[in-house]
Amino acid sequence: MKKRSVTTTTLMMILTLILVLTGCASGNKESGGSTDPNNGGTGQKDGKLKIGVTHYGLKNEFTVMISDAQKEKAKELGVDIEVFDGNYDVNTQIAQFENMISQKYDAIIFSPVDVDAMGVAVDKAVKAGIPVFGVNTRVNSDKLTSYIGSNDVTAGEIEMNYIVEKMGPKGNIVIMEGPIGSSAQVQRKEGIHNVLQKYPDIKVLAEKTANWSRSEGLSLMENWMQAFQGQINAVVSQNDEMALGAVQALEGKGFKNRDEIPVIGVDAISDALKAVKDGKLNATVFQDAKGQGEKSIEVAVDYLKGKQIEQEYWIPFQLVTPENLDQFLK
Repeated sequence: MKKRSVTTTTLMMILTLILVLTGCASGNKESGGSTDPNNGGTGQKDGKLKIGVTHYGLKNEFTVMISDAQKEKAKELGVDIEVFDGNYDVNTQIAQFENMISQKYDAIIFSPVDVDAMGVAVDKAVKAGIPVFGVNTRVNSDKLTSYIGSNDVTAGEIEMNYIVEKMGPKGNIVIMEGPIGSSAQVQRKEGIHNVLQKYPDIKVLAEKTANWSRSEGLSLMENWMQAFQGQINAVVSQNDEMALGAVQALEGKGFKNRDEIPVIGVDAISDALKAVKDGKLNATVFQDAKGQGEKSIEVAVDYLKGKQIEQEYWIPFQLVTPENLDQFLK
């Protein structure tokens, strides 16, 4: 009987110890950080959400405007944000994704350098449990959590329709494109050619990239004026920076009246609006950089906090001409 009593006491002590250890383990688990992306993920610092942003390039005014709007909105919402410059290089932007993945950011927002190549980076981030949001330019991936931007096909159609109105249904044009492979370049080209199909008497003398750059637009236009001397009737540029380069080249050759060779761009950056006001640029197509930047942060934060979001958010383009310019001047 004595032996049996000792055994019972020992078993009770062991059971008590197990219960204590189990309670401690449970308490430790509950005090750890959450890995649920809707609860902030593992990238939180001091309780704040940490969002990484990479843009295809920060050397033009439009993407800087998006970036500035993202920073302001993040500050307003109490979110940590870090912005990277993709520098128009796929390898650079992929490396930035890998860095954000390794540092366990809560979310990534990006405008891709290349519509196809950057799909691989999206896959890596999503596999690591980090939601990815697109802004301004598209990527060929079905794994984006949401996309915030404007319909670039529409932008191409708006500017080509305007040039037809200015030039008439026949004549010769040159087209300045963005970086080849970027979604804006691909889709704006589609929109321009959608309209051109209706006007077989309009001939495209040349169609080439100037990489969203004013200096490259200037150089390209100078080359075209030499190659197609006296033949160019209008310039269709896929953004304002290149359009302003074209205007500069035309002025260098003595063209002072904007109606001699009409030029149109896209984005409605401040220099373009001033050029329209000063009678140098015929028109631009307003793209709401501030709206896109702010919305991208709002959508990402809403998602991370568990709110319902849409798969796409579209912000419309608007044609800006001398007649309605005052609406867009700050």
